[in-house]
Amino acid sequence: MDAQGRGRADDIDPADQWVLNPNTGEYELRLGPSAPQSAVPGPRRPRSSDAAPPARGRKEAAGRPRREGTGREGSGREGSGREAARREGAGREGARREGAGRENRSRETGRRDAQGREAARREGAAREGAGRAVPPPRRRRGAPEEPPPGRRGRRPVKKSSKGKKILLWTGGTMAFVLVAGAGAAYLYVQHLNDNIASVSDDGASTGGFEKDKAINILLIGTDKRTGKGNESYGDAGSVGHADTTILLHVSKDRSNATALSIPRDLIVDVPDCPTTQDDGSQKVIPGTQRVRFNTSLGQDGRTPSCTMRTVTELTGVKPDNFMVADFNAVKTLTSAVGGVEVCLGKDIDDPDSHLKLSKGTHTIEGEQALAFVRTRHAVGFGGDLSRIGLQQQFLSALMRKLKSNDTLTSPQKMLDLAEAGTEALTVDSQLDSIGKLKDLGLELGKLNVKNLTFTTVPVIDNPTEKVKATVVLDDSKATQVFNMIRNDVSFTAVKQKKKKEAAAVAARLKGSKAPASEVRVRILNGGAVSGSAQKMLQYLQVEEGVTKSENAGNAPEALKKTTLEYAPEQADQARRLAAIMGLSGSAMKPGDSVTNSQGLPAITLTLGKDFEGAGVPLTAPDKAPEGVDKSTADKVECAK
Repeated sequence: MDAQGRGRADDIDPADQWVLNPNTGEYELRLGPSAPQSAVPGPRRPRSSDAAPPARGRKEAAGRPRREGTGREGSGREGSGREAARREGAGREGARREGAGRENRSRETGRRDAQGREAARREGAAREGAGRAVPPPRRRRGAPEEPPPGRRGRRPVKKSSKGKKILLWTGGTMAFVLVAGAGAAYLYVQHLNDNIASVSDDGASTGGFEKDKAINILLIGTDKRTGKGNESYGDAGSVGHADTTILLHVSKDRSNATALSIPRDLIVDVPDCPTTQDDGSQKVIPGTQRVRFNTSLGQDGRTPSCTMRTVTELTGVKPDNFMVADFNAVKTLTSAVGGVEVCLGKDIDDPDSHLKLSKGTHTIEGEQALAFVRTRHAVGFGGDLSRIGLQQQFLSALMRKLKSNDTLTSPQKMLDLAEAGTEALTVDSQLDSIGKLKDLGLELGKLNVKNLTFTTVPVIDNPTEKVKATVVLDDSKATQVFNMIRNDVSFTAVKQKKKKEAAAVAARLKGSKAPASEVRVRILNGGAVSGSAQKMLQYLQVEEGVTKSENAGNAPEALKKTTLEYAPEQADQARRLAAIMGLSGSAMKPGDSVTNSQGLPAITLTLGKDFEGAGVPLTAPDKAPEGVDKSTADKVECAK
């Protein structure tokens, strides 16, 4: 069509130039951005230069029979000429109309084809997400502005705004930063893992802490003079004894914790210790009797697992994990948090530890912090017990600083802590990754410092020495302290059980008690030392007069604590046996009636792992014994 008149018919299909205008509902001819167009195209006028269409009309005229005239020959010829001219004109007009019809039909066909192609084009563009707006035609001067054409009822495709482009660009950049950051974080975690030194626990631990159980961590500070600037302290040739040892017990519900200091000069029995050697072989280091506790590490090649076994032998508590810190740990950890606050009740100038501080409150770190935890001659009685008090004050201050917002909200301090902690600590093989240490940290982080109690194993001066250099257990008090830790009893006032539950448990012990001779009981071993059930049977029959008792063998499963099960009608028998054994109300379990080997109703006593022997009371104390020194980590106490 018009393209042909412009000489561009070779590469343009006329039908492609017709586009539906959504505002008028009419098709418009689009020739490109440079071609002026009318708003609504009308019928095309024929041009004088157009060649005559092939004469369908001529053929029809030629094929018709010519009418013979009746006039003169000239008149006939003239008439024939006029008739021929008329018929020729009519043929031309018919041809013109036929050409116009063909043009209109071609235009309609072009419109339909264009509509189909346009729909296909838009559908494909929508699938590809790359639809482009049709460029608007040039507007004639004075003509109203036309909206961009498109399919009826659809909005024209909008161009991406500058804001969206920026968002896409920054989003891609952020994704790159996050990926790069994740890679850097991974490398840093690997670096921290490489910092961690670990040694085998040689089977001395429980196998590692668990999230749903009480946690017992053995913290060991050695006197080994490793690291820059530590050569001049004390015994430069020390192999690294257990100079400072704390058993940290965290309750099952994480509501409280107890940090039990074990004096280095306490006389204990160090058991035999299977130890993994550097070449991977196993060696049993013989134990020694009646020696200082600090020799459980370093002496004769003993490792931290030997100290762990010694603690278990001493307290009855088997640690889950251990951590060993050297002198550098005190320096680097205090510097990482920006120092800790301590208090002195008097001026101190100790040439042995190099501590020189005036009376009052001070913030210490680095070398000064190490001097603080090492001094002993200038405080208290000048011995190891006096130094333990300073160390507990220091650890309380460190705990407060670690839990403070000043530390937790500082990324740099947290990184410094991670670096210092992994470099300065040696851990057991169950804590040999930053992930495991993180999990332990999350559990310890649940603890409120006001319910963290520092105390020391109750001791007395060694009565066999004229010059008081060592100490021994104060058995009456120490037994209660160890029992509290084993039974997860807090040394501080924490949230108590619901009143109804506490009253129900206490009520089990109240009421009448049957005579010992009427108590019929089955005894099972549910985790106690082998032979315990038989020894308990002999004790009850011979010492307490419980003659209707029998050894029923091993329980189906091991129990941590001893239990006493009974039917409601046997409550008086159960109360009598609980009184004999020193059982608490929580150990009494009302249940169904069972029978003994003779088919008679009997109560069932199951000896758990807490059973220490016939005649030893099993009731855990609900508070620390009188005379036991204790302090909580939320308070600042001045050393004197």
